[in-house]
Amino acid sequence: MKQKQILFLHFSYWLLVLSKNIFAIITSQNVNIDILNLTIFTASFLGFYVNYFFVVPKFFNPKKLYFTIVGFFVGVFFFALFRYSLEEILLPKIAGFRNYAEDTSFTYYFYDNVYYSSLTIFVSTSLWLFTYYSKLERERSQLIEERKHAELQALKTQINPHFIFNSLNNIYSLVYQNSEKALPAIEKLGELLRYTTKDLEKEFIRLDQEVGYIESLIELEKLRIGNPELLIVEKKISQSGVLISPMILVPFVENAFKHGDFRGKGFVVSISEDMGKLNFYLQNFKITREKDKVSGIGIENVRKRLEILYPKKYELHIKETESEFIVDLRIDLSV
Repeated sequence: MKQKQILFLHFSYWLLVLSKNIFAIITSQNVNIDILNLTIFTASFLGFYVNYFFVVPKFFNPKKLYFTIVGFFVGVFFFALFRYSLEEILLPKIAGFRNYAEDTSFTYYFYDNVYYSSLTIFVSTSLWLFTYYSKLERERSQLIEERKHAELQALKTQINPHFIFNSLNNIYSLVYQNSEKALPAIEKLGELLRYTTKDLEKEFIRLDQEVGYIESLIELEKLRIGNPELLIVEKKISQSGVLISPMILVPFVENAFKHGDFRGKGFVVSISEDMGKLNFYLQNFKITREKDKVSGIGIENVRKRLEILYPKKYELHIKETESEFIVDLRIDLSV
C-alpha cells in the first residue's frame, strides 16, 4: 500500500474521532464536560502515536504472541499516563477541578482506562500492523521482480551464444567449401549480431522487429540450403505496435535449422497476430541422428521465459516424432 493511502487512513480515523468530539461539545451545556472531551482527545492522540511509533515496533513479535499482548497494555499505560497528567495534575491547577476523586490512585486510573483506551490502542496497533505487512508485501513483490529480471537476463545470455554457435558452424561450412556465399553470410551474421546486441538489452520490442529478425535468420540459412524455396514463411500482423519479449520465437526457428532435414524437404513458419493475440506455428522434418545434448537449451529457455513473462497468458504445444517437429504457440500480448 502506498504512503498516501496510509496517511489517508490516519486522517480518516482522526476526522471521525474529532467529529464525534465536536458533536459532543456542541450538544453539551456543561463546560467541564467539554474540557474533559478535549483532554480525552489529547490523551488519545498522544497515546495513539506513542503506541504506533514506539510501543508496537518494540513489542511486536509474530512468533511470541504474549509480547504483543504485553505491548497492548504498555500502550494502555501511556494513554492512562497522558490522561492522568492532563486531568489529575494539570486541570486542578488551571481549571480548579479534576475528573476523578482526589485520592484516586494511578493503579485504579490505569485499570479504569483499559476500557476507554482499548479502541484507540487497537486501531493504532492495527494500522501499524497493516502498514508493516503492506511494506513486507511490497518488498517481497520487489524481490520477486528483481529475481525474475535477473533470471530473464541469465536466460537471454544463454540464447545469444547458442545462436552464434549455430551460425558460425554454418559459415564455417561455406568457407570450407570455398563457397561464394561465405562473404554474404558473414555480412548477414554481422547485421544479426548488431540486432541482437541492441534488442536483447530491452525488456520488450515490437513484434514486427522479432519477425524481421526471424526473416533475416532464414535469409542467412538459405545461403547454405540447396532448395531455399522449400522454406515457407507466412506472416500476418495487424498491429505493428504490439510488444513481445525479444528472442521468444527465434529459438524454435534456430532449432528447426539445427536439426531439420532439408534434403528435398523444408519447413513452414506461420506467424499471425490479431488484436494482440499471437499465433506462431512451425513444422519441420528432422534428421534422424543421435540427439545433440545442447539442442534443448533454446527450447527450455523459451518455456521458462514464457512462464515468467506470460503466466496463464500462453499455450505452448510441442509435438515431436522420429521424423517431424511441430510447435504451436499462442500468446496473449494485449496489455
